[in-house]
Amino acid sequence: MAKRERVMRMSVEQPLWRALAGYRVLTVLYAIGLFVSAYHRFDRPWVAVAFFAFLFVWTLATLPKVSGAANCTRRFLAADLTVALAGVLLTRVADSAARIESGGPTLPSIWTAGAVLAFAIKGGWRWAAFASTLVAVANLVERGAPTRDTVHNVILVWVASIAIGYVVEVARASERTLARALEIEAATRERERLARDIHDGVLQVLAMVQRRGSALGGEAAELGRMAGEQEVALRTLVSGGLVPVSRVSEDAALGAVVRAVDEPDGEDPEGPLDLRALLAPYATARVTLSEPGAAVPLDPSAARELAAAVGAALDNVRKHVGADARAWILVEDEPDVVIVTVRDDGPGIPEGRLAQAEGEGRLGVALSIRGRLRELGGTAELVSVPGQGTEVELKVPKDVRGKARTR
Repeated sequence: MAKRERVMRMSVEQPLWRALAGYRVLTVLYAIGLFVSAYHRFDRPWVAVAFFAFLFVWTLATLPKVSGAANCTRRFLAADLTVALAGVLLTRVADSAARIESGGPTLPSIWTAGAVLAFAIKGGWRWAAFASTLVAVANLVERGAPTRDTVHNVILVWVASIAIGYVVEVARASERTLARALEIEAATRERERLARDIHDGVLQVLAMVQRRGSALGGEAAELGRMAGEQEVALRTLVSGGLVPVSRVSEDAALGAVVRAVDEPDGEDPEGPLDLRALLAPYATARVTLSEPGAAVPLDPSAARELAAAVGAALDNVRKHVGADARAWILVEDEPDVVIVTVRDDGPGIPEGRLAQAEGEGRLGVALSIRGRLRELGGTAELVSVPGQGTEVELKVPKDVRGKARTR
């Protein structure tokens, strides 16, 4: 709120309203001075006296109306413009025909421009064009014929008011942008502060509950597992809010939480997807996700296929190592390629086991992982050392253009 008030105090409109108020006072005095200097040349000076008395009172009484946009209502603008137009048309009643034909000023003189400027500051260039057009018509009617001086003055008021109205609109748009930027900055700082507090307090407590629960076993182990899940979800939230809408289902056989990203039906969305958003649901208490701080853009089809390959690799970890296995996902954003590495802490794959599995018709690695990457023009390398776990390195080029098949 403080930042918004600061922006409002910086508004360029307020100086314009103050300048308009001063302009109206000075120009009414100027118009009265012109009348006094040429009093003896008026055919009906009492008409002019009555008008100037009203104009002087009106100008002083309406100073609060031109103190800001909130006070300057449409009703006031209409009444103020009516006073200006009436003064222009009354010139033919009060002044002599010879003086009018020779180019003498109208009764309100340049005070009329103040009414038009109020329209410009309040409503922008369109309102200014409307008001200045009415003033132009009134001046042409008062003069009787479009003389050179009249046309010059009309065009000057018309162009100046429209230009000021346009500048006011641009200034308002800039102020809205600045206010929005300050709000985002304030929200970002508050989020960073909350993230620090959460990291120093809540996340550490959840991590401790997870460790203690796993050590105690029994119901405490279940509580520790739930605390670990909440720690991962909260850490993902405070780090960037990347977790998409997901379905959470309990796998009773493995006792693990499996998350599947909800993908929209129909065609792929325009533009690349952030791979981090598709991989974030795989992070659990036993799966650690390490990713760049910036977005990892990738073709939508390629991003989904790569995420599905990561999911297949994690399925293999749960199936062959066990529900308690630890796994790590590392995302690397290189200039021409995206690399995702999945590593586990299992016993590793014995030599020749993959070839034997393919021969027996079990094609999980061959199709779910290598097949997906092959269609994208990428590669899948599997390195396994007995007793040291298994590592799957997935590489996908960034210039993927064709759509991969949908699973």
